Amino acid sequence: MNTTISPSEDSAEWRRMGRAIRYLSERYLAQPRLEEAASAAGLSPFHFQRVFTQYVGVSPKAFIGHLTLAHAKSALCEGASVLDAALDAGLSGPSRLHDLCVKIEAMTPGDYAKAGRGVVIDYGFAPCAFGSALVLTTAKGVCGLAFGDEGEEDAMLSDMKARWPNADYRSNNPRAENILRQIFDPKQGGELALHLMGTQWQIKVWQALLVIPTGGLVSYGAIAQKLECPNASRAVGAAVGRNPVSWIIPCHRVLASNGALTGYHWGIARKRAMLAVEAAKMDQRPSTSVMV
Repeated sequence: MNTTISPSEDSAEWRRMGRAIRYLSERYLAQPRLEEAASAAGLSPFHFQRVFTQYVGVSPKAFIGHLTLAHAKSALCEGASVLDAALDAGLSGPSRLHDLCVKIEAMTPGDYAKAGRGVVIDYGFAPCAFGSALVLTTAKGVCGLAFGDEGEEDAMLSDMKARWPNADYRSNNPRAENILRQIFDPKQGGELALHLMGTQWQIKVWQALLVIPTGGLVSYGAIAQKLECPNASRAVGAAVGRNPVSWIIPCHRVLASNGALTGYHWGIARKRAMLAVEAAKMDQRPSTSVMV
């Protein structure tokens, strides 16, 4: 029996799962039934259950169960010690996302001041579990990863272009699709290079974010404290909000000191969904080894 999935089928399923996650993230308080979520995705309940689990990595029930973020406050209490251990291991070391080894090259301050002049940035869109994803890359690595809903692609691209207005941009959807596959498919693994384009302070904060482990949550204040700037919580928050490589640099793992979700550039519902997916995967880790 041939079970090969064509690229067009794969993209269609990702779009359906993106719509389903948005639906559940916006209505989780009503505890929607499987049939309702399946209808939103345009699938039968049986097919939806199977495809959601295959593409998202957790069952719809497990995902809904973690959308309340009841786990967040207890995890946040451990956040400072988690961050201490991670940062004490060294900011310059490689970090891991699933089976992906992430390495960083930062722009020099002089290059950053040029606002991208002389840099060629390839960009492309592809569907994923969190909606429509925009991937931007330079010759040195991924410099941007943004998320939005279907139909928001022009606004997403304009937002990212405004960060490096003097760069030369060219469309390259195949490259974007390959990178997204590497990021979201745990079977791909390998090494992913990031080319961080920001101020020295922003890059310092982004490096701190990069070592927060999957399932770990920290506060803005904890990051400021660890960076030896205890009064810089707002400055940390501003840098977190300018993170150009969402998900890979996990700014979604930073919460207010009381455990509340705060502003996320790509939408609070999407941040909630990201945390729910990670928490559900961590819960099933002992038996399935989804995360490494």
